[in-house]
Amino acid sequence: MKLSKLTLPALGLAVGLLTAGFSVNSSAAEPSLSEADFDKAKSMYFQRCAGCHGVLRKGATGKSLLPDATKKLGQVRLEKILTFGTEGGMNNFDDIFSKEEISLLATYIQLEPPIPPEMSLALMKERHKVFVEPKDYPTKPMHDRNWQNFFIVIERDAGKVAIIDGDTKEIITHIDTGYAVHVLKTTEHHSTDKPKDVPGRFWYTQGRDGKMTKIDLWQTPDKMLVAEVQMAYDARDVAVSGDGKYVIGGGYWPPHFVIIDAETMEPLKVVSTRGVNVDGEFVNEARVAAIYTTPHEPTFLVAVKELGQMWQVDYSDIDNLRIDTMDTAKYLHDGFFDKTGRYFQIAANAENKMVIIDTKTRKLEKIINTASKPHPGPGANWIDSKCGPVGGTTHLGEGMVSVWGNDPVGHPDQAWKLCYEVETDGAGAFIRTHPNSKYVWADQLKHPEPEIQQSVQVIDKETREIIKTIRVTTEPGKVALHMEFNQDGTEVWVSVWNRKDASNPTGEIVVYDAKTLKEIKRIKGLTTPTGKFNVFIRVNHVT
Repeated sequence: MKLSKLTLPALGLAVGLLTAGFSVNSSAAEPSLSEADFDKAKSMYFQRCAGCHGVLRKGATGKSLLPDATKKLGQVRLEKILTFGTEGGMNNFDDIFSKEEISLLATYIQLEPPIPPEMSLALMKERHKVFVEPKDYPTKPMHDRNWQNFFIVIERDAGKVAIIDGDTKEIITHIDTGYAVHVLKTTEHHSTDKPKDVPGRFWYTQGRDGKMTKIDLWQTPDKMLVAEVQMAYDARDVAVSGDGKYVIGGGYWPPHFVIIDAETMEPLKVVSTRGVNVDGEFVNEARVAAIYTTPHEPTFLVAVKELGQMWQVDYSDIDNLRIDTMDTAKYLHDGFFDKTGRYFQIAANAENKMVIIDTKTRKLEKIINTASKPHPGPGANWIDSKCGPVGGTTHLGEGMVSVWGNDPVGHPDQAWKLCYEVETDGAGAFIRTHPNSKYVWADQLKHPEPEIQQSVQVIDKETREIIKTIRVTTEPGKVALHMEFNQDGTEVWVSVWNRKDASNPTGEIVVYDAKTLKEIKRIKGLTTPTGKFNVFIRVNHVT
């Protein structure tokens, strides 16, 4: 696929980072690029590389790509790495970029990185749009569907999310959002008699271009997008306060988080996350990798990736914000709560650790050593016959599922200790299960071999063994990723991401019977589907 075809209207406000605010370093030594090629490579890097290696290319989950390192590797070696990937979690790009584009990108990362612009609160307010006024929100669903079994599916490169009826498997609509939405969150913990406060009704997306959108599942398909705002040029995560008053968005660039009015989507407060890391070094690009709402406290958990710190942000009084900072480990990424909702479990990729935070005491509880580059995605909790309640993660760096005890009250001897490991065929990014299921599902997205990255593996909770490897697709340029159960846990939905040609809706979701593991249906007509989120599962924190 020619990446230049990704110049879509759906990219929207991403142009602020992709095509503005940068300048070519005229003093850069050889190798060199023309201004047009530099701009094209800059766009390619932002879309496919910045997430792991950083906007400033200083590295995080991925290695540093500053010229002092990349020039030593040289053009030929860099092109091979970009073409074939590595077993340590680096994707192959030969099915996304042409040979000419790979050569262009290999040259680009040997040049000095451009410095992107900042973003003010005033600019965010200028980029705030309301499509449906809150006073005009319906007081009951404007359809007769079981909206609590809806799936909201990210169509990454199209800059959309699809709404799918989990009962009928029908695609209801495709909604324009930010480019490359990373995650979606909903109103979860608060519940009142007011229709607007019904948990799961409103969903908030966060795009790579910093655009946050608000979706109302009670609306008719043409009115589901009710508001939007751009809060950064590059962003990853979003969360909704327990009282439903605020939404918080986390920026990769600029490195900050923004507190937003959940009803109107007006930005209210910006807090920079630049600071001194756990090693005592000042970090300019201290990115917000993940944000979560604590179930039992009036706080947000903010993972500041490069600082190696968790910030617990009390939103009770945003004019006098209280932030408890906890030194943990680098580089913080995805995480999930234990079954009680008290303990937060998050991966520190660079140090091969899972970090455990006690949200009641607002302190670091424990650090667990794991295999290479843990990455749980939305995570998985289940009951093990020997260790009791456990949590688990896949790994970006190797084919392994690590499982640890997470019940300090009922099983103190097993708590926050590695219980067991399961060796898989390849490195993965997501793991999921359901209380009604005998199995744990793990993908292998990060392995460079097509046969492996197109397969998911199913682990028996009782025997701790892989009982089946499911080849989800055999089509070239497509990979299998991100599992999600339906409302009652009888089905497992797996995404097939059409990496090869993201301009066409040839991606699909494959639905499996959660008990027999047999295929039920393929939902087609999706463009680059990645994450998907079932309303009931997410509202009730079912893992």
